[in-house]
Amino acid sequence: MGLVALAAALCLGAGVQAQTNTDSSDLVLQAREAQRSRDAQRLSELNAQAQSQQHLLASWVDYWLLGLRLAEARQSDLEAFYARWPGSYVEDRMRNDWLLELGKRRDWKNFAEDYPRFRMNDDREVRCYALLTEHLAGRDVRREARATWLAQRDGDDGCQLLASTLLEAGRLTREDAWLKLRLAAEANRPRAMQGAARLLGKTVEAELKLMQDKPLRYLNRKGAGDNLLRKELATLALVRGAASEPDAAAELLRERWERQLPHELAAWAWAQVARVSALRLQPEAADHYEQALRLQGRQRPEWSDETLAWAARAALRADEGRGRPALLLKAVDLLEQQEGSSAARDPAWAFWKARMLRASHPAGSPQAAQAQALFQGLASPLSFYGKLAAEELGLRPALPAAPAPLTAAERAQAQAHPGLARALRLIELGLRNEGVREWNFSLRGMSDRELLAAAQLACEREVWDRCINTSERTRQEIDLNQRFPTPFRKELLPQAREAGLDPAYVYGLIRQESRFMTDARSHVGASGLMQVMPATARWTAKKVGLAYKPELLTDRDFNLRIGTAYLRLVLDDFGGSQAMAAAAYNAGPGRPRRWREGPRLDAAVWAENIPFNETRDYVKRVLSNATIYAQLLGGDAPELRARLGRAIGPASGPTSDLP
Repeated sequence: MGLVALAAALCLGAGVQAQTNTDSSDLVLQAREAQRSRDAQRLSELNAQAQSQQHLLASWVDYWLLGLRLAEARQSDLEAFYARWPGSYVEDRMRNDWLLELGKRRDWKNFAEDYPRFRMNDDREVRCYALLTEHLAGRDVRREARATWLAQRDGDDGCQLLASTLLEAGRLTREDAWLKLRLAAEANRPRAMQGAARLLGKTVEAELKLMQDKPLRYLNRKGAGDNLLRKELATLALVRGAASEPDAAAELLRERWERQLPHELAAWAWAQVARVSALRLQPEAADHYEQALRLQGRQRPEWSDETLAWAARAALRADEGRGRPALLLKAVDLLEQQEGSSAARDPAWAFWKARMLRASHPAGSPQAAQAQALFQGLASPLSFYGKLAAEELGLRPALPAAPAPLTAAERAQAQAHPGLARALRLIELGLRNEGVREWNFSLRGMSDRELLAAAQLACEREVWDRCINTSERTRQEIDLNQRFPTPFRKELLPQAREAGLDPAYVYGLIRQESRFMTDARSHVGASGLMQVMPATARWTAKKVGLAYKPELLTDRDFNLRIGTAYLRLVLDDFGGSQAMAAAAYNAGPGRPRRWREGPRLDAAVWAENIPFNETRDYVKRVLSNATIYAQLLGGDAPELRARLGRAIGPASGPTSDLP
């Protein structure tokens, strides 16, 4: 019996009638719980009710039920599901799940037939399976297959099978497998490392296990040997060792291994020593990168985006903050040449390239003209580097004018959109993850006006994260009241002023912390609008004389009060530096205290060298947000440079006991 017939048979049982009065909200939540506990019988009963009631979220209950039985499903069961929910998010998500199942079954016929209908096409493992079917059909997929496999973060069946098949067919090489192993080692991805080692044979697998715990000691035991295998293993051990002991790895390279390894491998090892040194903000990082590039010579290295980005950051920080133009320009040029690189599109590198060109070449030179053109291309009032570029040009671009008001028809269209309605209902029920996915899928292909109408629907329902994120998708029509809303004004403005804080700075921080969702909770336990940790709230309450109970953290007004009080203490501790205070709010005060050690740096250089990706992005966004909020709130609107401050360096006095 197929799944559809089985579900129908279950629906005929007497137990279904007893559940017909189940509350609409309870039905969906019970179904979700049944899915989590893998109770197929109960989920079948609830699915029958949802379908008979034509429940708004019936498609989700049906999706959960079929998902429980996917391993025993047939293509006909999936076709029936697709027919029941055509064009919906769950149809496409189920197709994603089914394509993975077909790949595991090695059912290439059904995979090849179903894959062209996969609209999201956002699953790397599915793409690996698809490339494999194309290879089996006789097409040359080496270029895309290699890029997709090298970009794979963790080991999975689809990409491993693709790589092993193409390696056996001679479309990938052992050199490709060694590169994959080195990239996985750099990123510290054990499963991806093991997968690459498997492709290279049992000897490499065994040697990889031997070097895992003490890679530099492994070097002393094994030696280099004359064959390429031993040299590749030595390079891998140096890379693994550099992750925890960059100075020791550098010393080993200088004393012995740089001479014994081929130039390309020695360059790769030096680049990894340099990357870790740059992450630790060590002054020798730029020297290490220059040595790596000297050894690499004219051949373009296949280093990761992360390695090249940190070469540029090390160049900015080098020589007591004066920088090394040649190193930065080389790193940025290499990033720009990386095929499919997201880092190459980061406006940071166009900005710093322009800064270095202007600083290192006289006015009127071709390089100075190139810098001017880069600044002009970046200048914008809406982004961190856009603002800095405009200020370099002496400009202050006006904020975009408000778009024409939405018409009644545009609003009605958004309100009638079934995917948006399902998403909002899921979020209302506390199924935020499912709701966000349904919402984002529903936005695909929308025009600017349709996006504005969808954003407005979310704004009016006070689902502020969907309001902001949806409005940010528009290209031509920009509604700043949607992108930078100011909810809770009556509560926030007095609280900020009482704490002696710029309300625009507080709004900019909250927008980044929680998107104004009062029930937001992070994976580490931070809660509420200002995402305050319980221990931080307890310490701050004691410091400022507030009564504290854990349940108060979810109270909007208390969260604002304790959050602004803590932000004030952090800002004072860092001498009023909004950049360092934002970093401390996100990563804890101890880290930016360490990050400020060393030379005094331009504040923008300091921010770009923050070692944590999340915190670096956070600081930029908070300060950029604040400059926009200052204009929207109608008060004093200092330039971004004024918020950044001019230089950041070691503290001149003792620090506080901030937790």
